[in-house]
Order: sequence, then C-alpha cells, then structure tokens
Amino acid sequence: MIDQRAIEAIEATDTDELIRVVDGYCSSGAWDDLVDLRERCREALSRGKQVWGVEEHIRYRLALEAPPGYAGPIVSEGHSRFALGPLPEVAAGRKTFAEMDEFLSVGPARDTFAAERVVRGEPVDMAIPDLPSHLMEWEPDYPLATYKSDKVEAPSPAPPQPEDVDLPEEFENVNDVHSTGALADLVETWTDQSNGRCQTSSVGGDHLAAIRSLGLPKARVARLDTKSALAWMGWAGASGGAHGKRRGSAAGRYMAWWTIAVLGDLDWPVDPEALGQTAKRMEWHWFDDGSPNVGWELRLAVHDPESGMGWAVTAADMAD
Repeated sequence: MIDQRAIEAIEATDTDELIRVVDGYCSSGAWDDLVDLRERCREALSRGKQVWGVEEHIRYRLALEAPPGYAGPIVSEGHSRFALGPLPEVAAGRKTFAEMDEFLSVGPARDTFAAERVVRGEPVDMAIPDLPSHLMEWEPDYPLATYKSDKVEAPSPAPPQPEDVDLPEEFENVNDVHSTGALADLVETWTDQSNGRCQTSSVGGDHLAAIRSLGLPKARVARLDTKSALAWMGWAGASGGAHGKRRGSAAGRYMAWWTIAVLGDLDWPVDPEALGQTAKRMEWHWFDDGSPNVGWELRLAVHDPESGMGWAVTAADMAD
C-alpha cells in the first residue's frame, strides 16, 4: 500500500516528487507498492491528472529492475511509447529467458524478449521468427545497450583507423534499389525520426567505385572483417540516433541479416549457413573523408567479388 506522500503527490500532479517516490520504492524493492502506485496514476489520468509520464516511467523501472514475476507481465503489455527503449530489451539486459519464460504471455513481446536474449548469447528453446535461436559462429558479440534508471548508453563499435586511398575517376552506377534500400533501412529511425541524413550508392565495380559514386573526391578506407561489419550494421539497426525511438539489439541483428541477404540476392527466410558464407565472401570496408567523427555515423562500403557489384552507405545524425 502506497503512503500518503505518494497520494498527495498524485493529487498535486507533482511529478518530481512522484519520481522520488518511485526511486525509493525501487531502492527498497517495494515492488507491490510500485505496482499500486502505477494503478493509482492510471486512475488519476482518468480524472485529468497529468501523470502519464510517471506511469510510463514506472513501467520502465519495473521492466528494468523488478524480479521476473513483476517484469514479465509489464513486458507482455507491449509497446511503451515513452520508455528509453523497447521494454523487452530493457528487461533482457538483466534477466534471462529461463527466468522470465513463465511470466511472459505468448505474443510478440515474448518473441522479442527471446530474440534479445539470443543476441546476448543465451540460446532459447523456442523459435525466433526468421532467425536461428542461437548465435552463429560467424556472428559477432553485437553492441548492446546498457539501461539505467534515467538513461541508456549504447555506444557504437570502435571505428577503425582508415588510410588515404585513391578513388577511381570513373564508375558505373547501377539502379539496385533493393540493395540501397536495405542499406538505408539500417538508419531509418535516424532519418525518419531524428535529424539524420543518409546517402547510398550501387555500382558495377568495387567498394572504391561505390565510395566515389557518393560524390567524394577523396576518402580514407579501412578493411573490416565479417564480424565487425555485422556489429556496425547491428548497432545502426538497433539505434534511434539522436532523437529517434530505439529499435533494440534484436531488431539490429535482424536488420544486419536482412541487409546481407538482399546484397547477396538470397531468398528470405534465409538459410543461416548460406548467409554466413555470403557475408564472409563479401569485402567490407569503413570509410570517411577525414572529417571529425561527430554524433552517430555509419560509413560502410561493400564489394561482392562474385557478382561484381559494389555498394556504399554514408549516414550521420547529431543532437541539436
């Protein structure tokens, strides 16, 4: 049962005081009181009290910090519009699928939670839509978000050290809208929900021709191994950029697989071994033009020796 302090804060619409109450309940593990507080906030909303932000924050804190018996039903409720990230990902950072399984309702949220745990290296005994329920040997340790009570940290992989290269003067543009669309989709939240910009190219030629096709007169380039390329695509696909809604690490893994499948002209759902072979045969590169790295950036160039095609994507987003 919540105390009088919380009741008075609701009636006064004192959201700062309510957040302090939430912090106290979480610190002391008073999960029943936190659930009660959430219900009272929901009731107050029907009376015009503007405490919706507190109610959403309580959902986030229960998913993040509460034991599985409390977190599972919260995650199963589905999308949270104002949380710092998808609640399945929030919960998956601290709780295993084995712990949460009995408390998760059958549905998309349970599937996503399982997929988030797979990204974290926990094989799960259930089917993951379109992807294997374990990491393949050719996959990386995907970049993961760390959720805290008031923020999320989701750094990119460490950029490599590129070197100056000579770009070709001539190149052959190819209208490969499916491939360039898949590359652009990696950063869709940056461009649709934030300040991001994205440019893609497809050429008959190698990665240098693809970079030149973007309009760059000069570039610095570094070779990436397969796992590093997947890590970069997974990070970008998961990220919301500066202001967009984060999609989550499971979505990032899915987007990385989808991009490789499209570039390699593979049928979907894709055979994992075939995708791995395709990813390994492709030549992946990071590139830039020597400008300082600011904000969120993705700069990949790819060459497929088998098809003779090359592609490049350059995307950037930054806070206001």
